[in-house]
Amino acid sequence: MVKISLPATLGQKPGKAEGEADKTEVLIPAADDVQTVPAGTRTPTLSCILCVTIALVILLSTVVLGIICTYKYYHLAQARRDLFTCTILYDEYDISEHYRWRLQLEEDVEIRLDDDVELINVPVPEFEGGDAANIIHDFNQSLTAYHDIALDRCYIIELNRTIILPPHNLWELLAKMKLGTYLPQTYIIQEEMEVTEQIDNVHQLGSFIRHLCSGKQTYKLKRKSVLRIIDKRDVKNCHRIRHFANIFVVEASICEKE
Repeated sequence: MVKISLPATLGQKPGKAEGEADKTEVLIPAADDVQTVPAGTRTPTLSCILCVTIALVILLSTVVLGIICTYKYYHLAQARRDLFTCTILYDEYDISEHYRWRLQLEEDVEIRLDDDVELINVPVPEFEGGDAANIIHDFNQSLTAYHDIALDRCYIIELNRTIILPPHNLWELLAKMKLGTYLPQTYIIQEEMEVTEQIDNVHQLGSFIRHLCSGKQTYKLKRKSVLRIIDKRDVKNCHRIRHFANIFVVEASICEKE
């Protein structure tokens, strides 16, 4: 530490000895006595804390948003590939006998909205003469495929869009039935079909039908008539497959050439 003494200021009153004159002392710290604060040890300011807080909030918001988007994507993906198990009650009449049957049809439906395809499985029905079947309505290919499980044969016909609901409409109908807000009608629409020729190459029929019919005898069908069944009819040399793809039951009556 260095001490510097200064003489009294001019204009001091007389009467004091020179040695007794007031002195003003100024202390100047030496270079070694100065304590310096390292630059890296500055105390955090309020603005720095605020910036860090905002950054953490943005980071957490991004993580939460990512989780929500992932969940919604997964949920929609599952919803767009819904599975339904349906049980339909409908009536069949025999006018000559003045008798009515209450029949039950069960089926499993898988709807691929992204592929525009309906996949239907019908187990062995309760009514006599019906066959268990796997059915595909491919709206991209405009084709319907029936796999008669008992015969292990495939039958291909042009999709009848007038009686088969598109996937989105069928999805909405089945969803309403599942909630109990809609009950289907009880009548039957019959499509009478005739076998015309055998199909050797199923690879041109689309991936879904190819997967269903590959390695099986596959035949092309021609539609002969579409009508509402009022009376029970016995059709010789025909196989019947019934399923639900609208507000009514559709029966495919597949007949061999006479």
